[in-house]
Amino acid sequence: MECTVSWTGHLNTRSGMGFVAETGSGHIVNMDGAPDAAKPENGGQNLAPRPMELLLAGTGGCTAYDVVLILKRGRHAVQGCSVQLSAERAETDPKVFTSIHMHFVVTGKALPAQAVERAIAMSHEKYCSASFMLGKTAVMTTGFEVVES
Repeated sequence: MECTVSWTGHLNTRSGMGFVAETGSGHIVNMDGAPDAAKPENGGQNLAPRPMELLLAGTGGCTAYDVVLILKRGRHAVQGCSVQLSAERAETDPKVFTSIHMHFVVTGKALPAQAVERAIAMSHEKYCSASFMLGKTAVMTTGFEVVES
């Protein structure tokens, strides 16, 4: 897997902390820093997600992918899956994630709650590389609800 991240800002502009990532699969993702009122040249313009937000979003995508795939392989009629993530970060550098909670909403026809719970557990214990890595610094918790469609 490869990715190239390039700085798009200039030291003498207010957009000094913009970056663009080109993934190995040929996709482009923009990133930007938070504005810094005290030193505008050190901040971004809030034009794109922060890198740590993308890390959290990627983790949600990784585990939701697993949950859907596990349910489909179990021949369950899954029709939707979303996961809301909330995270806390350390106060000091490096400001790693210290806790992450994931709340899944899985929609389908006659989905057994035990199957959804099992799919989430399998993702976190075996398949999701991103949540497994973040679990080295963060306490990971999950919750879910099943919505009949």
